[in-house]
Amino acid sequence: MKKLLAFLLLVTLHTSIKAGIRLPNLVGGNMVLQQNTTVKLWGWSDPAEKIFITTSWNNKTDSAIATGNAKWELKVHTPAAGGPYTITLKGNNTIVLSNIMIGEVWICSGQSNMEMNYNWGLPDVKEELPNAANDNIRFFTILKTTSSYPQDNCEGRWLQCDSNTLKSFSAVAYFFAKKINSTLHVPVGLISTNWGGTPAEVWMEESVVNSDPVLKTAAAKLNTVPWWPVTPGAAYNAMIAPLINYSVAGAIWYQGESNVGTADTYAQLLTALISNWRKQWNKDLSFYYVQIAPYAYGNKFVSAIVREQQTKVMSVPNTGMVVITDLVDNIKDIHPKNKHDVGYRLAAWALAETYHQSGVVYKNPVYKSIEIQNDKAVITLDNVLTGLTVKGKEITELFIAGADKVFYPATAKIKNNQLVVTSKLVKQPVAVRFGFSNKAMPNLFSNEGLPVNPFRTDDWELDRSEEK
Repeated sequence: MKKLLAFLLLVTLHTSIKAGIRLPNLVGGNMVLQQNTTVKLWGWSDPAEKIFITTSWNNKTDSAIATGNAKWELKVHTPAAGGPYTITLKGNNTIVLSNIMIGEVWICSGQSNMEMNYNWGLPDVKEELPNAANDNIRFFTILKTTSSYPQDNCEGRWLQCDSNTLKSFSAVAYFFAKKINSTLHVPVGLISTNWGGTPAEVWMEESVVNSDPVLKTAAAKLNTVPWWPVTPGAAYNAMIAPLINYSVAGAIWYQGESNVGTADTYAQLLTALISNWRKQWNKDLSFYYVQIAPYAYGNKFVSAIVREQQTKVMSVPNTGMVVITDLVDNIKDIHPKNKHDVGYRLAAWALAETYHQSGVVYKNPVYKSIEIQNDKAVITLDNVLTGLTVKGKEITELFIAGADKVFYPATAKIKNNQLVVTSKLVKQPVAVRFGFSNKAMPNLFSNEGLPVNPFRTDDWELDRSEEK
């Protein structure tokens, strides 16, 4: 009799215990949902459990039924920007998500220059702290972790921007959001997923790298270190895959320093990453990135090559590159402290291209063509609105060469969007280089204040020896 009662009690307890609704950390209170679109809510529960979901912006209740794998998802339509709102989920248990905003959501990824925050001693962020409180900017920081397989959840939680939460959040991402918020007057949600030192290979699916012989060979050359992953897909699986259900407007990216060892393949690598992310989100995500800064690398030209490769990626539709050759305080520090202007320049791309704001100055002048006229090389630049200006007496970091491939310092006259380049030492010019070295910080700008993108007109073999 006792055994029967114990058995019945065990059965009763088993049938009365319900798993209840569970949500990924990304779907939580304080979150920002992308406006004017269909977003996905998802999670786990008992198999076949029916879940009722009510969104307060329209007081509409929808339902979803969990699969046999105990997973459920529901798509809901979001209104124009606003809030705060609540989302109520009812099944075997009830969850109320409060203080939800509707606005613009961006992924912010890369390595240490994207990761840098107040705790790195950034004066721009220190100045922000007294007035940092802004309920319309929300942060979600993903903890650094790796996985051999794609994950469906990640560590982190949504926080409102204030003087405390800002201290540990990406400075570049914050200034990006501040500019978007103050211009569009909409809430901005930032998902920060970055890891100092990481090469781009770790941020895309392993299969993308391994199925491409060029990328696979380059990845095999990455040096293993104790402080960050170098295995293709390792960070993607744990820090990107959990995000792909979440609707976003686009991504900002600051990375490249850890790929200087395989600089020649970076354009192909970053293009593959962009394509991979867009495939996973099933959306032509806006993708704006930062060209790596001048820095005294030991090997000649490695970062110049990366910058050249990054420039090539602008041929990919719906991308844009920020040039920061003028934002470096110390060429022996790979971490420039000016993140304010970096974030604002990224925001300018988004405001102009993603949000179609008029009158935004955002494109750096870039090389278009060269024409040889006797002893002169005439360089034509694109993206010159009202002209060019030199911050100094003469243009610096400008060189010209003849057929012997020996480069000499050059001078130039500015004519609208052209440079007429000459040198007394080169009677028959063939090629021009501008700012094309590891640590060049040239002084040629558009009249609107954006630096001219470094370039070379030749494709000659480069000296890869160590700098003296």
